Amino acid sequence: MFPSLLTWVKLRNESIRCWSNIPFITMPLSRAHGKSFAHRSELKHAKRIVVKLGSAVVTRGDECGLALGRLASIVEQVSMLQNQGREMMIVTSGAVAFGKQRLRHEILLSQSVRQALHSGQSQLKDMAVPVLEARACAAAGQSGLMALYEAMFTQYSICAAQILVTNLDFHDEQKRRNLNGTLHELLRMNIVPIINTNDAVVPPPEPNSDLQGVNVISVKDNDSLAARLAVEMKTDLLIVLSDVEGLFDSPPGSDDAKLIDIFYPGDQQSVTFGTKSRVGMGGMEAKVKAALWALQGGTSVVIANGTHPKISGHVITDIVEGKKVGTFFSEVKPAGPTVEQQGEMARAGGRTLAALQPEQRADIIYRLADLLTDQREEIILANKKDLEEAENKGRLALPLLKRLSLSTSKLNSLAIGLRQIAASSQDSVGRVIRRTRIAKDLDLEQVTVPIGVLLVIFESRPDCLPQVSALAIASGNGLLLKGGKEAAHSNQILHHLTQEALSIHGVKDAVQLVNTREEVEDLCRLDKLIDLIIPRGSSQLVRNIQKAAKGIPVMGHSEGICHVYVDTDASVEKVTRIIRDSKCEYPAACNALETLLIHRDLLRTPLFDQIIDMLRVEQVKIHAGPKFASYLTFSPSEVKSLRTEYGDLECCIEVVDSVQEAIEHIHKYGSSHTDVIITENEKTAEFFLQHVDSACVFWNASTRFSDGYRFGLGAEVGISTSRIHARGPVGIEGLLTTKWLLRGDNHVVSDFSEHGSMKYLHESLPLPQRNTN
Repeated sequence: MFPSLLTWVKLRNESIRCWSNIPFITMPLSRAHGKSFAHRSELKHAKRIVVKLGSAVVTRGDECGLALGRLASIVEQVSMLQNQGREMMIVTSGAVAFGKQRLRHEILLSQSVRQALHSGQSQLKDMAVPVLEARACAAAGQSGLMALYEAMFTQYSICAAQILVTNLDFHDEQKRRNLNGTLHELLRMNIVPIINTNDAVVPPPEPNSDLQGVNVISVKDNDSLAARLAVEMKTDLLIVLSDVEGLFDSPPGSDDAKLIDIFYPGDQQSVTFGTKSRVGMGGMEAKVKAALWALQGGTSVVIANGTHPKISGHVITDIVEGKKVGTFFSEVKPAGPTVEQQGEMARAGGRTLAALQPEQRADIIYRLADLLTDQREEIILANKKDLEEAENKGRLALPLLKRLSLSTSKLNSLAIGLRQIAASSQDSVGRVIRRTRIAKDLDLEQVTVPIGVLLVIFESRPDCLPQVSALAIASGNGLLLKGGKEAAHSNQILHHLTQEALSIHGVKDAVQLVNTREEVEDLCRLDKLIDLIIPRGSSQLVRNIQKAAKGIPVMGHSEGICHVYVDTDASVEKVTRIIRDSKCEYPAACNALETLLIHRDLLRTPLFDQIIDMLRVEQVKIHAGPKFASYLTFSPSEVKSLRTEYGDLECCIEVVDSVQEAIEHIHKYGSSHTDVIITENEKTAEFFLQHVDSACVFWNASTRFSDGYRFGLGAEVGISTSRIHARGPVGIEGLLTTKWLLRGDNHVVSDFSEHGSMKYLHESLPLPQRNTN
């Protein structure tokens, strides 16, 4: 019956296993059972997994028939995990609903309505269908449900087997051993067991004997069955899919209901349970009881939504990958707050921060600047640990090691920048930018306010932490910081100093450092806690965050492909200085030169030779663009892509015929970051400045000037190449939005109607004088 079974048995101890001639790679999954996983990130090591499908997941909305598309997606995910070498089991509902659909159809036929079926549907709609007994429906539906599973799993060359159980099967020792042996043999043969309560013969549930001990839980619904099975089979993970996102602290849909990310034993008192789902025997309370029982038996549990159309297609694989989906049950309570709690603390702290006087916010930043210099030995010592660990592990390239390094001069520069921020922040929050008299005694103001809570994710840049913190403090924003593991020691001490500075005015919680195992992708889903995400790091990091962000705006640039165009009227003295500074001063920076555009008339001139000689002296590797290569007999290696950010002592040289062609090249291959023209022709320069569509466009100046500190902003949270809100180096102003304040005196809109007593004036009013001290 199974021609490939012998082949499978022969190969089952090898790295490649086969089933029905389709090979798959097994994963090195092994784990001693007895203790559940402590963190979501460990779920990827789960070898044996039970997936429990609730009635609401398997059945259609009309409770009569199966949700075939949803079921097919679940089978696909289970098959994918099975073919990775995991041992998958399914506890399924759906037999009653499937049987109900079949029996209704048979009853309609048996009531002599065959003629009505041919004459029109209107007569059918008026016919009464009797209430169907659940056991009869289960008996009629079991075979059809199993046939459907078999057909679906066959598409992935996987065999499935049905097992029907009752509570008595677990209380009889011999039956328990038989069941256990059958399941182990099926798993050994790479068969997916499909388990269900035998609802056709199941007796009424016993009095509540749940949670009397690890070996006692009554099988009265599929939740308790899945938990009992998971513990009996020493399963690593139990995934319970229902029609809600997970466990909430109050009934879902209520105003203050919050999804619980991680649930710990003993937290039941903080949860208010609502009614059960539209179908099935158990509600969320039953699921939690079953989950806690399984957790006590050494099985990790996740309760998640299996019906949501946007996530059901990957919910199971996302859970196994450790993504933040649903509610994870854990016995290990973290020492510090969860990231959700940190987000709420940052929100509350930010609002308190925004309510301080400008002088008080400036005091905090001045204090932080002093701490950076006063505690520089401790900071450099912590940074040294990070550098040593990074070098020993060999996981960072030289440019990233340079970014990771802190020095006395760097800390001094940071302190100067922070004092600059403090001095310029006096009237940032609450500044009136527009005043309008709408009508007599009805005045409107537009004032600056903080954005809310910022999430800043940065790599290998510990100096970023105090810079961003100072800008958030100056603008009254709450702040969540997520640094790279490579800078853990440096970030820890810098955050400690930041909170010490915040404490002088009682707003310590406004800046939070995320130290949990939270994945960046999971942080990007916290749209109810975070108002703006600012990534600072590699172009790959920025792209990943832009892709992962769910409903949260992302400010930043994906790449820093900066150009310098050397015009025919360029000054010989300026060209080599500007190019050297743009490329060689700090090649890992996002504002470093990556592509050098040279006017065709400059080829084979002394100026061109000087440029090439200078780059060789500086040990810059040159890549030739297609046109440049065509002019040379022996050219450097031709560039693979004109859209390359090297981040090192490398650059591309390309030839253009005019300033217009240079602009077109920049628009086609650039990243709208920073682009430069070197020329003595003012008309050409102005044409370039006006027509290049980048965040920063310079004339006769290095690309490296594209920086918040050099712009006089004190520091920056990043350089934005987006076209909305903020662009270029983003300082305090880019972290503010506005709100409208309307002051009236018993004004109503009806007074301004055609026959009303009042008229709109819309007069512009003078702005209050800004504080320039």
